[in-house]
Amino acid sequence: MKPVFFLFLLLPVQLLAQNNKTQFSHKILEVSGDLNKDQLADKVVVTQDTIQESAPFRLQIFIAQPDGTDQHFVTTTKLIEPQYPNGRSGFTSGSSLADISIKNKVLIVSFDLIRGTFTYKFRLQNDNFELIGYNEAQVNGGQIYYIDFNLSTGIKIEKTGNIGSDKIISNTKRKVLIRPLPKIQDLIPFENDDAIR
Repeated sequence: MKPVFFLFLLLPVQLLAQNNKTQFSHKILEVSGDLNKDQLADKVVVTQDTIQESAPFRLQIFIAQPDGTDQHFVTTTKLIEPQYPNGRSGFTSGSSLADISIKNKVLIVSFDLIRGTFTYKFRLQNDNFELIGYNEAQVNGGQIYYIDFNLSTGIKIEKTGNIGSDKIISNTKRKVLIRPLPKIQDLIPFENDDAIR
């Protein structure tokens, strides 16, 4: 009798543990392109865990091998905000993934805001995907604010203009060196990117 009793006690614990596992089974998008200058099509895949309350996203990068296989390089669940940061009964996040592309060996990840956009640019260097560029455009109170930051050179340009006018109200250019450059797996939008915004 005792072994059967313990089996019934363990079953709910096992089911609970299975329910707490993340299941990034819903594919959002997949893009291909050369990220490491070997002329092979590497792959970036974004999936979502639709089981978890917050509905988080996962971005994975796979590097193509000469034998035709893909080797996992890096994974991040921080770069794309969960769809429901405070659970399904709360609001959706203020940003949403707009697009991912690979151009000139650079991984470009773009987001939409309620009143704007922002884009991260990553390059494979120093054995990591490092942030080399950041762009942002936001509308607030009849004005447009722009940030164009080349993290490789450290040149940061910030502009402000009026909506419907070509006139620039303010235009600043300064040098801001960030070393080491942020890695894709460590970057959390709006939390640890104060230096780039």
